[in-house]
Amino acid sequence: MKEQGNIKEIFWEDSYEPKQLYPYQKEAIEKLFSRLNEVEDNINLLFQLPTGGGKTIIFSEIARRFIEQKKHKVLILTHRIELLYQTSACLTEIGVSNKIINSSVKELSDQENYQCFTAMVETLNNRLIENKFFLDDIALVIVDEAHYNAFRKIFLYFKNVNILGVTATPLSSNKNLPLKDNYDELIVGESIAGLITNGFLSKATTYTYDVNLKSLKVGINGDYTISSLERLYGDYMMLDRLLNAYEELAKGTKTLIFNSGIFTSRCVLALFKKVGYDNVRHLDSTCSMEERRETLHWFKVTPDAILTSVSILTTGFDEPAVETILLNRATRSLTLYHQMIGRGSRVIPGKSAFTLIDLGNNTKRFGYWDAFIDWQDVFRQPNKFLERFSEEEYEETLDDYEFSPEMQERFINSGEDLYFSIKEEYDNSVQQGHKSIRALEASLQNHRRLITENADHLPEAMELLDLLKDEIAHRVKQYTNCIAKSTDNYYRWLLEKYERDLRQHLKLAYRDNNFAA
Repeated sequence: MKEQGNIKEIFWEDSYEPKQLYPYQKEAIEKLFSRLNEVEDNINLLFQLPTGGGKTIIFSEIARRFIEQKKHKVLILTHRIELLYQTSACLTEIGVSNKIINSSVKELSDQENYQCFTAMVETLNNRLIENKFFLDDIALVIVDEAHYNAFRKIFLYFKNVNILGVTATPLSSNKNLPLKDNYDELIVGESIAGLITNGFLSKATTYTYDVNLKSLKVGINGDYTISSLERLYGDYMMLDRLLNAYEELAKGTKTLIFNSGIFTSRCVLALFKKVGYDNVRHLDSTCSMEERRETLHWFKVTPDAILTSVSILTTGFDEPAVETILLNRATRSLTLYHQMIGRGSRVIPGKSAFTLIDLGNNTKRFGYWDAFIDWQDVFRQPNKFLERFSEEEYEETLDDYEFSPEMQERFINSGEDLYFSIKEEYDNSVQQGHKSIRALEASLQNHRRLITENADHLPEAMELLDLLKDEIAHRVKQYTNCIAKSTDNYYRWLLEKYERDLRQHLKLAYRDNNFAA
């Protein structure tokens, strides 16, 4: 199985230091707790606060007060392992006894000893599938980074409790599953501009470069495909533009570069080294835990360090001394835009501003980072907000699905099985005189192999099936387009049948091979 390493040491090295609550944090806590006292048990609240505003501190204090006053337990859900340990450390520092539910925790015979539990959503979902009474006496569920839709499955097990979601951007990661479907009310915290004015966040000095993005394609998830971004940003002309921008605006500063893919990031590394920069390193999700720990320590202690990265530093990473954020990519995700910029917004003595260099027209698309956004309107009418990004040149395409670096790592044993084209299978079936449905059958067998090659037992297989849902939907959509029968009803029926059949295939596979269930 994958190397775990000492996760607690990957993203911070010293013990967690409790911070004094700021006035806006105290105000948010009072408002949230007052609302929790007013609403019925099945009402779900969503809280918005910018990246860097201290959401973990706020919801940890909410958990402490809830346990103290309500005499019931609290569950806190995260989607990243580094956030899991950060949350647990924060809870411990304010006196909340808590237990981490990670992959090694199979049962909770000692749960009476704890007031609070922190868990990753996939791990907890597996435990609840095995035993729906895995957790007892939970009256409040707190969801960190609530815009991710992976949490929805957990809600089914906690129907008569309050759920408090927290996010910097109350806009769902899936446009077809708006947050308003799961949360009844949005409570908005202090704005970015307000936090800057009062000295709690650094101000971004923004520099933008016009980039021709017409070659980019949009995938089924609504964002630009990795392959089209890699082709654009891995090109010599764009790499040269990046280097010139750095040397003009950021040379000598601690710089974090965000790229869309590993190829581009490694090209950036090679270019900077070629022209004489020895203070540059690369980091992505395929790096080992030890490599991550060592690289992040180097970045912390090296004043003019340049770190070119992919994906893993958008959440759960905090290096306040970052002076320059360089967006060497374009995105249509407002959440990702805010997460990337937020890595440079921390305030420390001697730093009240940071440099933002935008090489993806992102500022033009979303507005300046500290610009006012009516989050209530975004929450209530997300489609209206998203319509502004539907220009003709960005129409959705149905190219073959591309696995993110994190997904590639999760299916590391599969090799060529990761690359499957419904369109090619369909063309081959038609040319050979077979029924077109054979393309979908081949796809299902491919998914079966992907999962069984990377899962040791059925619960883990079901977890991988859940991770593949977007990719499965993409393939089924491709198939309906190939056969020119793409009505919504037929697509939904076919998708449900596909997932049901795949689930049954997996159950039989693990039973017949005597895998643990």
